[in-house]
Amino acid sequence: MSAGFFVNEALFPHHHSVLPAQRAAAKAQQPCVLWFTGLSAAGKSTIADLVEQGLHRAGRHTYLLDGDQLRTGLNRDLGFSAAARSENIRRVGEVARLMVDAGLIVLVALISPFRAERDKVRALFAAGQFIEIHVDAPLAVAEARDPKGLYRRARRGELRDFTGIDSPYEAPVAPELRLDTAALDPARAAQQVLDWLSGRPLDGAG
Repeated sequence: MSAGFFVNEALFPHHHSVLPAQRAAAKAQQPCVLWFTGLSAAGKSTIADLVEQGLHRAGRHTYLLDGDQLRTGLNRDLGFSAAARSENIRRVGEVARLMVDAGLIVLVALISPFRAERDKVRALFAAGQFIEIHVDAPLAVAEARDPKGLYRRARRGELRDFTGIDSPYEAPVAPELRLDTAALDPARAAQQVLDWLSGRPLDGAG
C-alpha cells in the first residue's frame, strides 16, 4: 500500500455537530478572511494591524496571521523556493479557513507572490468570504523603504529567490481592494479597508 493511498483512503474526517454558521451566530458577525498581499515593505503588516485595531474597537472577533510570525513557527521548515512559497501559502490558507469556520474575521499579511496560489486559497472559501487586498507599492518605493535591509541584502546576492529582485511578484488582476501605499500612509490605507467593510453586512451569520 502506497503512502499516498494510505493518506487518501484511510482518513475519515469527523462531521461536527456544531456548524460554522452557528459559531458565526454566537459571535454575531459574518466571518471572512482579509488577505493582504504585496511586496516586502509595501505596508501589509502595518496596515493589517491597524485594521485589526479598528475591528477590535468595533467589537469584532479577529485574528491576524503575519507571514514572518508564521515562518518562525508553523512554517519554519520552509525555504523560499517557488515550491516552498506555494506550500507556505497553502498552509496559511488552511489555517485561515479553520479560523473562518470558527467564526473569526481573519487578517492575513503575506507576500503570497503567485496569483495561482492565491486563487487556490480563494477556492477554499464560500463566495464573499475571501477578500483580496493588494497593498500596492512599486518596487522602487518598497526598496527605498527597506526597513529590514532585505532588499539591500538581496541586491548583494546574500538572499536568493527574493520577491521583486530574482523572484516574481504577480499582482492581483481584480482584487476586492487596492491600496496605493506610495500615496497613502498606513492610517489612511487602513481606514479605506474599514470604510469598505462598513459597506458590507458584518453582523449576523446569514
